[in-house]
Amino acid sequence: MNVNAPQLPSYISSENLGPWHIYLQQVEQVAPFLDKSLWPWIETLRRPKRSMIVDVPIRRDNGEVEHFEGYRVHHNTSRGPGKGGVRFHQDVTLSEVMALAGWMTIKNAVVNVPFGGAKGGIRVDPRQLSLSELEGLTRRYTSEISSMIGPDKDIPAPDMNTNAQTMAWMMDTYSMGEGRTVTGVVTGKPISLGGSLGRQDATGRGVFVTAREAARKLQIPLEGARVAVQGFGNVGEASARMFAQAGARIVAIQDVSGTIYNAAGLDVAALKAYQQANGTLLSAPCGEFIDNTAFWGVPCEFMVPAALESQINRFNAEQVLARIVVEGANGPTTPEADAILAERGITVVPDVLANAGGVTVSYFEWVQDFSSFFWSEEEINARLERIMAEAFNAIWQLAEQRGMSLRSAAFVIGCSRVLEARATRGLYP
Repeated sequence: MNVNAPQLPSYISSENLGPWHIYLQQVEQVAPFLDKSLWPWIETLRRPKRSMIVDVPIRRDNGEVEHFEGYRVHHNTSRGPGKGGVRFHQDVTLSEVMALAGWMTIKNAVVNVPFGGAKGGIRVDPRQLSLSELEGLTRRYTSEISSMIGPDKDIPAPDMNTNAQTMAWMMDTYSMGEGRTVTGVVTGKPISLGGSLGRQDATGRGVFVTAREAARKLQIPLEGARVAVQGFGNVGEASARMFAQAGARIVAIQDVSGTIYNAAGLDVAALKAYQQANGTLLSAPCGEFIDNTAFWGVPCEFMVPAALESQINRFNAEQVLARIVVEGANGPTTPEADAILAERGITVVPDVLANAGGVTVSYFEWVQDFSSFFWSEEEINARLERIMAEAFNAIWQLAEQRGMSLRSAAFVIGCSRVLEARATRGLYP
């Protein structure tokens, strides 16, 4: 059976792969390591199950009608209903959403929650819309994709530039179509509508837990360790806060406004308060602002890229001085950069493990909604830490046994679980 990668289309440059082709490359790299009985099914991972492109028209506050393009992709549902966030961003593309859905398939299998992979997005700059316009956009998008979503079909969640309020609008719109309240159609909802305690910090907590486990394996003490974080949204801020609580020094934070640096350590709580008050980190009094490209060369034990895809690439991978890169974002390291970091002895905790805390607690929320019985935040955090630590240790053990990177080991475990489910289910008719 030939498991070699298919040739890239002529319009794709081998030096500038789109997100979907980065995902495909990652699958192809581990294909030879999968059990041969699964090879006939590997094409399953190379093809999304279904993709929808929708027109999302809204009436602006000035009365004009404007159209936006939206997407929802089911990559694979062999192990359960689709699960994945919805992002609002001006650079969203179908390739990106397909890749994010593929990574969700692997991620859910890695932490062994009974979901498949899905993702959605709208190509829009949400900063240019009023609150009422955002509500109209969200509700129209939900209506357009309603045939694809449902509590046992596909369960959206927040992602970049979406939040609990967005999920409340989505849940309400879907519920109106069903004629009843369906809390389980989305996760990441407000607590008052069936949301789960611990959900907001879940992704950042997972990043911290996997970083802590990697530090134990490599005998790097967290006390006094230097940490550089790219992205100061939900994931970056929560992980930075937890590192600081463990005694680490947050020496650099980068967001859309720039990069702030302080070798003695930044006050994460003060920066968060400044950001909330001013909408930016620019001119925050906690440190000095340095060039954005200098962020990658900041001396540190941990680097957490928690922003967008392809941030660590062949142009800056040689600059990275961290001992451990913990991927808070999806796809922040290109395959070429991965190879450079590995050659330099830098351990990468991959996104499909490191940022799986969010979907794990989303699973908890989904279960709680079905049972109408809710757990305490202590119970949720304890369950999350156990699942993340167990997944990390399984991946670390396989990586050591087979002499491969943590990313390859994670993909071997994730791909194997998905393909075993696909093979066992067989084909219909």
